[in-house]
Amino acid sequence: MIDDPQFYWWAIPAVLLVGLAKSGFLSGFGAVATPLMAMAIPVPQAAAIMLPLLCVMDMASLHQLWRDRDADLLTLLLPAGLVGIVMGTVLFSLVSPAVVSAIVGALTLLFLLQRLLFKPSKDGPPPSRVLGFVLGATSGFTSFVAHAGGPPISAYVLPMRLDPVRVAATLAVFFTVVNLAKWVPYAALGLFDARNLWTSLVLVPLAPVGVWAGVWLTRRMASAWFYRIAYIGMAVAGGKLLWDGLRAL
Repeated sequence: MIDDPQFYWWAIPAVLLVGLAKSGFLSGFGAVATPLMAMAIPVPQAAAIMLPLLCVMDMASLHQLWRDRDADLLTLLLPAGLVGIVMGTVLFSLVSPAVVSAIVGALTLLFLLQRLLFKPSKDGPPPSRVLGFVLGATSGFTSFVAHAGGPPISAYVLPMRLDPVRVAATLAVFFTVVNLAKWVPYAALGLFDARNLWTSLVLVPLAPVGVWAGVWLTRRMASAWFYRIAYIGMAVAGGKLLWDGLRAL
């Protein structure tokens, strides 16, 4: 396992942050977890260490939120996310994580700017399903490359103004399927080794802590505050991803 204290200085808050994001509370902030770990180790290694932890968090989220999912929305998003996984597998060795990070960060900030300048009407039509498929596939792709799938899918789901718990439950199911779909391609690409898996095992006890705390807070939070925090999280994640991507290019 990794024994560098500097790694755990970044890894422990990253794991707790992802757990909170998985629950719906602090939604958006989870995209900065892999970049935080990458302060001490390479991005592909950080992604490999995070995957088992994400799956543990997904199970904890499903246990808490499964009954609140939006099944109709998932029939659109899940196939799109799996298409994104296939794209990520094919392009993994061709597209650097830095490029993906910069693009996701820029698009996230542009989405937030558009929301700020052109606020949607309460009586306006819902986002198109074509856009949902495109952003779902984008989320699957960016999740595969750098576990940064939160901002693209949030850009589609948040404008629907669903109940916060329904948003959290739907995204929990989406990312459970997406993360499980990563295991075979990650193994085929040689991202798993004994050192990474032992490091994941050491961090596993932290995985459900953030989820349980976040679900408790999400169920008690007013919708207005939920969406404010979600958009702040997207802004932080977008800025961090763009900065890290441009710095690495």
